[in-house]
Parts: sequence; C-alpha cells; structure tokens
Amino acid sequence: MEEKIFFYYTSDLHSHFENWPKIIKYFNEKKIHRKREKQAFYLLDNGDHVDRFDPIAEAMLGKANVELLSDAGYDVATIGNNEGITLDHDSLFHLYDNANFQLVCANLNSIDGNNPSWLKTTHKLETASGIKIGVIGLTAPFNAFYHLLGWHIDPPLETLDKYIKQLALETDMIVLLSHLGINDDEEIARRYPEIDVIVGGHTHHLFRDGEYINNTLLTAVGKHGNYVGEVILTWDHETAKLTKKEGYATNIDHLDKDQQAEAELKLYKQQANMLLNRSIVMLKNPLEADWFKETELMTKLVKTVQDWTGADCAFLNAGLILESLKAGPVSYGDVHRICPHPINVCVVELKGNELLEVIRAAYTNALMEFELKGFGFRGKVIGRMVFAGLEIDLSPSVAKDFHVNKVTKNGQTLNMNKKYKVATADMFTFGNLLPEVARSKSKHFYMPEFLRDLLVDALKKVNQ
Repeated sequence: MEEKIFFYYTSDLHSHFENWPKIIKYFNEKKIHRKREKQAFYLLDNGDHVDRFDPIAEAMLGKANVELLSDAGYDVATIGNNEGITLDHDSLFHLYDNANFQLVCANLNSIDGNNPSWLKTTHKLETASGIKIGVIGLTAPFNAFYHLLGWHIDPPLETLDKYIKQLALETDMIVLLSHLGINDDEEIARRYPEIDVIVGGHTHHLFRDGEYINNTLLTAVGKHGNYVGEVILTWDHETAKLTKKEGYATNIDHLDKDQQAEAELKLYKQQANMLLNRSIVMLKNPLEADWFKETELMTKLVKTVQDWTGADCAFLNAGLILESLKAGPVSYGDVHRICPHPINVCVVELKGNELLEVIRAAYTNALMEFELKGFGFRGKVIGRMVFAGLEIDLSPSVAKDFHVNKVTKNGQTLNMNKKYKVATADMFTFGNLLPEVARSKSKHFYMPEFLRDLLVDALKKVNQ
C-alpha cells in the first residue's frame, strides 16, 4: 500500500504581509482537502519570515510574525539571517517563547552556552500510520554579525556530519529546512544521500517543479510570499521505502484573501502604529529627501555616523532616505518609513589610494542610478554618495559622471599609503558595489543599532 505525505511551506516572506492572507487561504483549502482524504500534512517555514522593513515587524520585533505562524497552524520552522542578525540577543532569545510550532536550527548556539528553551537541533514528526519524518534546520553562518550579538553559527556541513546519520537511523525520511542558499543546497545534496528533501531559501531562488541531485529533491519558492511550496512524498508500506518525491511552487496572485487573516493583520497594524507614533523631535523646517543631491538631512546623518564611530571619514548613499519630512512633530514611525532598511554601520580600513578609488566610483552615474536589490537595502536606487570628514572638489564630466579633481582632509591631500578608518553602510561590504570596501581586511560592524537609530540622533541635531 502506498501513502502520500504532504508538506506546505513558505520561505523568505520578509514581512510582505500583503501576501499573507492569500497564503492562509491557500493553506486552509489544502488542509480541508487533506483532512477529508485522511492524508498527513505539515506546514513549514524556512526562515526570513521576519523583516523589520515592515512597521508590524519593527514595532513588535518579530513577535507578531511568530503569532501569525502559530495561528496558521505551522508545525516546524527554522530561522533566517533576518531573524538572527536584525534583533538584539535578548529579542531573539525570547522570540519564539510562545510559539505553537517547533523551531529547529542545528547550527545556532548562544555564545554563553545558555540556549533558549524553544531551540532544537532536529524534530521528529510521525504520521497516523507510523511513518517517522526527521526535520533538521540550518541557517547561514554570518558570524561576523552573530558574534557581536552573542550567538555563534557552526559550519553547516560539520553540523550535518554531527547529526544526520543518527537522524537517519531514527526516521524513515529526512527534510532539511535550509536557509543557506542554492550553492550550499546543491553541495549538501551531493554529499548527504540521507536527506530526501531540501527546502531551500536565502538566495530567493525559485524551482517551479523541483530540482533533483542524485536522490535528493530540492525545492524553493523565491521571496515575499508570491509563491508557496508543496512537497509530496510517496511511501510504500510494503517495501518501507520512498517511491516518489515531488516538489511544486504555486503562484498565489490569483487567490482571494482569507478574511480572518486580513482582520488579524489590521489589528497588528493598529498596534504597530500606536507603538511607533511617539514623537521624537519637533522640526522647525521641512527636510528634503533627494536621491541625487547632498541634502541637509543626509549631511547631518553622515556626520552623525562619523562622530558616533570616531572614524576619519564617513559616506552614505542618498538613496537610503526614501521620503522628505514635513515641519512639525516627527515620530519613530516616520523615521522607520523614510529609512526602513535593516542596515548597520561598518567601519573599514582603506589606504588613501583605495579611498580615492571609492570616491571616484561613488560619483559615477552607473553607481548613482544603480537599482540595488538585497544586502538589506529596501530603497530603489543607490543615489548620490554624501561624505563627511573630507573635502572633495568635483567638476561635471561626460555621461552625468563627476570628475574628482582633488580630495583633501583638513586641508591636506590624502596620503595614498596611509590607512584611514572609513564609516559606511554595511551593505557596501558585500558584493562588488565598491570592491575596495568589500575587500578590506579590517571591518568593524556596529550592532544592534540600525542606520535609522542614528537618523534619530541626526534629526535631533537639525534644530540645534
């Protein structure tokens, strides 16, 4: 006799709650069908459900996200980097205290040795017919950030070496919730034949019909809840083996919204507005946001970053500020709205010649108009770079670029061989936007403060 087991999952929602009522509608319809057919089914989340760009996640520090998962009837979840490194240690330690589902993350540990009660390395599910399913979770090892918050992430492959064989002995099949990214998932599939299904995420890849490496099914649903995942495993009771593995990603744009979920989100939004709408400053004059100008607001923010870090100089991109501010009271909700990015400050060491290359790149039209997606940036374009602690002489050049004529600090020309401490947004330490920054061997990240926390300080200085 064959039996089908169904898994439904989300990954990388990033607090895009506009899609949540549709997701719940889809899951509820599937639940009704599976119950009617007396088929086993489970709900899973693969991390990055929380993203503090949304006011609900910001005001409640992810607690509302966890309540949404609980109310939806999820069974197992793992954490992504947005849960792991955008909350301070205490907030993450208590994030899942009241969850009605099991959190699994085998490579997360508190540095002080005191792990939260909700954290498990693996979890076992069992169907009514006695089929045992092992679930293990892994998250991306961004230890440069985690260590500053009091956590450590063990290497994923070493973690699997530690747990996977025993889990295979104790269960009939294994599902990995992997918030590692597609490259790691493919390597894991090649190395660990014990793993039957890898639910992938983090790199926001999408597999409409699943992918197979050897005997492992890889599945993924992109980002923001535009797709939901379904995995169907067929078990033969006579041979005690899996005979078929299927994975599908379903677009939910066409679905109606679940009214109860919609009402729940409306209440959370009202609560969030109440928590965030406390006044922090009274502006005498409006403050302009312009992605391609050095505005007073950006100048104050960059100077605040330099002073706060004690760096020799600082720079930020004007695209970080999404909207202008009117004269009058400004609330934390306003600050969050105009600067929603979960981005921290980082100080890197650059030699004078490297800093000069960064400045030259900063004033190219290609960088200023670059539409960045990822690295914590929730805006549209990079925009003009604004500097503090340096005097930069510019003249217009071809193709909307600027020519850097001269760079001085306190009237002295940059020393090409001297090392300078440069404060900027941590997003420039990733990728190839500014290679000299990304390649710096000296990086000091400041956590848990976000840029918007420094923006609050900058706003208070505007009236001084």
